Amino acid sequence: MHKSTVSRFIGASLAALLVWSVAAAALAVEPPHAPIRIGVTTSLTGSLAKFGVEQQRGMQMWVDDLNTRGALLGRPVELVLRDDGSDAAAVTRLYEQLITQDKVDFLISPYSSNLTLAAAAVAERHGVPMVTVASASDIWQHGYRNVFGLYTPAHANMDPVLALAKEQGLKTIALVYLDDDFPRNLAQGVRNSAAANGMSLVVDQQYSNDLTKMPALAARVAAANPDVVIVGSYMDDAVAFAKAAKIAGVKPKLMAFSGAPALQEFGNKLGVANVQGMLSTAQWSRDVRVPGGFDLAFRYARVHGEYPSYDAAGGYAAGQVIEAAVRLAGTVDPSAVRDQLAKLKFRSILGNYRVDETGLQTAKSTYLLQWQDDHISLVYPPDVARWKLVYPYPG
Repeated sequence: MHKSTVSRFIGASLAALLVWSVAAAALAVEPPHAPIRIGVTTSLTGSLAKFGVEQQRGMQMWVDDLNTRGALLGRPVELVLRDDGSDAAAVTRLYEQLITQDKVDFLISPYSSNLTLAAAAVAERHGVPMVTVASASDIWQHGYRNVFGLYTPAHANMDPVLALAKEQGLKTIALVYLDDDFPRNLAQGVRNSAAANGMSLVVDQQYSNDLTKMPALAARVAAANPDVVIVGSYMDDAVAFAKAAKIAGVKPKLMAFSGAPALQEFGNKLGVANVQGMLSTAQWSRDVRVPGGFDLAFRYARVHGEYPSYDAAGGYAAGQVIEAAVRLAGTVDPSAVRDQLAKLKFRSILGNYRVDETGLQTAKSTYLLQWQDDHISLVYPPDVARWKLVYPYPG
């Protein structure tokens, strides 16, 4: 072989080897079937653990279901989950880690609005789209472009309670709520709706995490003798107020909480006999006829020994919304998926998904559940109710 020909052959071979090496290195960093990674923290421990564990279970069910069906854009999905301990400072640190170290593609928010506010700032700073399972309107008042709501906004959470009260001709409300982002937003919504419907607030009281003060608060509510009691709360404070209200003789026509009585744990902690007739707002119920709702409830109960709450359904639905946006975008490019999340019109297992220009949810309904005997019944609104409302609250 001529010397120049040999040189050209060796040069071409080296060039080909270099191209192969670069390609192999790229594949080693990001193989074509590497998982799409969804990052999230939730409260597996701490004061919000009951809600966080339910959320985690729902998210994991969605991941398992998707991977069983096949893949997303030809790639499996992986949930990268960290326990935030119900602590906002931990949320900030862990979402930074999820993005910069774990290299997640998309995010789901923690449980609760104050923790989501911490996560949202990190998601926005890095430009990573995040679907939230929180509802305080404060989250969408910062001009963020990467934060998308799944739940009914907090200010509208108690709308079905106010609608029911109006139907019954009730006029006076005692409003008590925890000093936290979600309950504060809920309280403002109650004030606005009450004024619009000709109702008056005879008690409007924020309370702290010092639950030793609940008996005094309950006594004040009892003295006001309102037609309606509305409690903006999580679990521990809801249980504390409900217990104190029983002792104080609080007996309105309607007694409504923002989520805790939707969980079996509420009845377990207070005793089923002590929660009869109590109402809870809920983002979802297995009795609402949405595609896949009964199936999810059956499979969840088979694994976990109890029916899912709306927190579990919310975790599952957050994954569904991300999946829909990625499929429509045809890529995991964050800007393309962000654009789809902003304009997506979708019906998840939780219900309708549609957001305004800030990312705030605009299409989601809220329901009322009520403790009746040993079960939690869907009682309002009438077009979806499966059980007759126990009225008035038996006290």
